[in-house]
Amino acid sequence: MTAESTPTLRLRLRPPAHRVSRKAIAYWAASAAIAWTVVIGVQAVVVAVDDDPPSWLSVTLVISCGLGALHLVVMPQWRYRVHRWEVTGEAVYTQSGWVKQEWRIAPISRIQTVDIERGPIEQLFGLAELKVTTASAAGALHIEGLEHGRAVELADELTRTTQASPGDAT
Repeated sequence: MTAESTPTLRLRLRPPAHRVSRKAIAYWAASAAIAWTVVIGVQAVVVAVDDDPPSWLSVTLVISCGLGALHLVVMPQWRYRVHRWEVTGEAVYTQSGWVKQEWRIAPISRIQTVDIERGPIEQLFGLAELKVTTASAAGALHIEGLEHGRAVELADELTRTTQASPGDAT
């Protein structure tokens, strides 16, 4: 067989085809709302309880309220537009982030484990995160915001595909 006729696996960085679940928008907003509630709540309690609160604390409370509201409106929509995933017979493709965006490709032959993770808030929204661990120093690929059933299907599909793929994932 000549070098010209030997098939080569050519993976290229490209936008993955699938978006995450639309429920991820509400999930990301709820998660951020919990964090902002704690930050704003602590500041509000100090301002309310202290007889002479420092004026800078009142200013930071107003700023936190404004930033929190802006974050809750912008971040979930932005992340939904960015977060994508795709699984092919050759690789797993992910695109994630919102301020700092990351595109990753993991060849099927490099996959070591496939896990599904679901925190309490994800469970409330019927979502899950698929975690694909590879033989890469960059760490696992994460696909957040998947419908739980879809995450289970993908985990099964990746398990079957990696078992059929030659190599030892190292």
